[in-house]
Amino acid sequence: MQEVNSEKEINNQISQMAQKGKTQKAIELCQSALLKNPNDPKLHVKLGDLYMEWHLDIYQAKHYIDEAITQYQIASETLIDNGEIYYKIGFAFFHKGELDRAMSYFDLAIENNGSKSKCHYMLAKILKKKDRYQEALEETKIALKNGFFGTSKIHYLKHRLLTAIYFSSFKTKVSCVVELILSWLTLPFDMEAIKECTDKLKIVAVLPKLFEAFCYLKTEEYEEAIKIYTKLINKMPGYPLFYCSLGNAYKAIGRYDEAIVEFKMARWIDSLCLEAYNSMAQTYEEMGDYDNAILTYQNFIKIHPNSAVLHSNIANLYFMKGDTQSAVAHYQSAISLNPSKNFTASVCEILGYIHQNINKNADAAISSFHGSYLLNPSASDVYIHLGSAFYDKEDYDNALVIYRRALELDPKNSKIHCNMGYLYWGMGDIKEAIKEYELSIKYDPNNDISYNNLGVIYLDDLAHMQKAMDCFENAIKINPNYALAYYNLARSLSIKGEKIEAAKYYQIAYDVNSITQELDPVEIQERLNNLFD
Repeated sequence: MQEVNSEKEINNQISQMAQKGKTQKAIELCQSALLKNPNDPKLHVKLGDLYMEWHLDIYQAKHYIDEAITQYQIASETLIDNGEIYYKIGFAFFHKGELDRAMSYFDLAIENNGSKSKCHYMLAKILKKKDRYQEALEETKIALKNGFFGTSKIHYLKHRLLTAIYFSSFKTKVSCVVELILSWLTLPFDMEAIKECTDKLKIVAVLPKLFEAFCYLKTEEYEEAIKIYTKLINKMPGYPLFYCSLGNAYKAIGRYDEAIVEFKMARWIDSLCLEAYNSMAQTYEEMGDYDNAILTYQNFIKIHPNSAVLHSNIANLYFMKGDTQSAVAHYQSAISLNPSKNFTASVCEILGYIHQNINKNADAAISSFHGSYLLNPSASDVYIHLGSAFYDKEDYDNALVIYRRALELDPKNSKIHCNMGYLYWGMGDIKEAIKEYELSIKYDPNNDISYNNLGVIYLDDLAHMQKAMDCFENAIKINPNYALAYYNLARSLSIKGEKIEAAKYYQIAYDVNSITQELDPVEIQERLNNLFD
């Protein structure tokens, strides 16, 4: 009887020490008790719990997870059919990062009558970390069916998953709000959720330091900010915010590899940390590592498959890589999601540009530009692109209608008048073409294209040699890297019989064209060779 009382006293002492935060002393007392009674599974479980509690202490970055697992496994040799011990082992492996082993133990716990609610909740958290969000959502539903009051954290996880993976329809919004309210209502009955909330509220204690680090970021004193965030992480390692902030500070000074490490840590702590995904993708993009940037956006899209912005961002990366097929697919997804008229109009415009200039599909380009025009009829640029697409299709009448509409919106737009000049020129109306090019130059004296094209009309259509040469020289003054203008000036000089000067400008055109690639270099070389035949 006295021995039993002694065991109770020891257990009470251990519990009291743990409650007062004296975890180390509680562990030492538990270890002493095990020396006297090494085969007591309850003591092994208690010691495992203490190690686990110490490991998860938000203020201490200690690593006692292996010690906890060892104690639980010793206890499991005696408690073979005890589902609770398997749950504890799975919980420990989860926090060690060995997710597959954790899943096996949670399944084993369910088989041995462990808490289905707790086990399915942990399975949901594992699936969330594995980016399997739909499966995670199903696990939360099972967990809620097998729980009652102590389900605050499950409702909250379900709320976050619903928010992430579904359209923002009225029905979904209501479901999300309901789950959030239920998480609040059941909070008093969920001790684990209360502890998690209490731990999160401890961030209040370091708000002055966070503000100080924020000020350092604003004043671009990044090294000082890095010092503060590093200290905060060492003191309280469980906050994704700290890792994201530290990663952004590293990114700002070009320490990209270190930034990536911090963003990955933030993602590990919370796989739904959208800031971590976004910052990581931007970092890879700044590094020029488009493959990893795309991979990050792909994982990001798994969380938010209905985000038009994400589809647009990944499409931009595919386009920069030269994968126009994948780019078009994601631009089309962004258009289908249609978050706002202006955003969708911009994406339609980009898609039209790809169809027109890369895919050489005038009909597809017209369709995309027309979609942009319908969504944002006040944007003059889309009229320019749409008119250009009609011109490529040799549908001059529609091109003219579009350009005239554009001029109604912006009558002094030099680019529109330039395009109108090109259109009239293509239609054979030289008089109107000259008029439009002159208006283009009037509204923008630095429009090198208008000068060059007007010069070609004077040279080839009207034989006004001096006017043509003046135009080409103006184009070159505005844009010294304009190979076509050098080429046309050389043609003018050749016709005038000034072969030496012509050769000089053909050579300049050839050299500049090696960079700009505006012309066929063979044609320039042939012209140069024929000068003295």
